[in-house]
Amino acid sequence: MAVKIRLRRMGAKKNPFYRVVVADSRFPRDGRFIEELGYYDPTKEPSVFEIDAEKAKKWIATGAQPTDTVRVLLKKKEII
Repeated sequence: MAVKIRLRRMGAKKNPFYRVVVADSRFPRDGRFIEELGYYDPTKEPSVFEIDAEKAKKWIATGAQPTDTVRVLLKKKEII
């Protein structure tokens, strides 16, 4: 099972809001997920990114691969 840490799109049309989730890579973007780690709201100024650092580190240590966007956000929070 290939596990990814990725963004799940929420919110209304033209008003995106994302949740950071751990999901099997075979499931659709907004489909089933294993665990929710935090959220990201790019519409606010400045953008808001909150995540449970301990859970994220645990998942990365067990082999979960963050997507490119999530990797950039995690680097900004100095988690990886």
